[in-house]
Amino acid sequence: MRISLTHQRSSTEDLSIMVDLLRASTTITVALDKFKKVIPAESVSEALEISKETGGLLAGERGGETIKGFIGNSPLQIQDYNGETLILTTTNGTRILKSLKSKALIGSLINARAVARAAVELANNEIEIIMAGVNGRFAIEDFLTAGEIIYYLRDYELDEFAKAAMIAAHDKRIVDDMILNSSSALKLKKLGFFEDVKFSIQRNISKNVPIYNGKLIKKYKI
Repeated sequence: MRISLTHQRSSTEDLSIMVDLLRASTTITVALDKFKKVIPAESVSEALEISKETGGLLAGERGGETIKGFIGNSPLQIQDYNGETLILTTTNGTRILKSLKSKALIGSLINARAVARAAVELANNEIEIIMAGVNGRFAIEDFLTAGEIIYYLRDYELDEFAKAAMIAAHDKRIVDDMILNSSSALKLKKLGFFEDVKFSIQRNISKNVPIYNGKLIKKYKI
């Protein structure tokens, strides 16, 4: 089994793990405790159209700010709602997810162990971890989250980037400090969402593994 790490662009047709720690990956993972499915939308207009068709709850953000008429892309706020369908549109994570050609899982710190285990079950011979980043730029929180997931895949063949991420994620104290002081976290703090950031750095508190089939996200049954 080959394990590779990449930024934004995916090349595999086998299995991907999309990582957008702050906050799409974490929100989706938590949402599957409250909703049967999550439908990612690339645009606000697409989200509104899907909501008309399904009656689903709208959630999303642009630049971290909650879209008017939507609930936030917030792992804490989402716990106050439940239903059949959540429609989610975000600046980075849902856009990356909809561009993938492979089976895709969604990974975060809160489900790192569970998503790694599921990936091994589902992949044929390659697992590609994709960092969503921020508007095309590298995001340290996604790199460190990928490293945490890769730790649980360390017995397989890792590419150089994957090895670097795993080493970087080794010291939990340093990792937490780096994420809490990352550009993304500081922006969310200004917007009043710093509790989301603190929630997102918890390790392995969820066994949910979100799996995307090209249309919608459901909970993978391990």
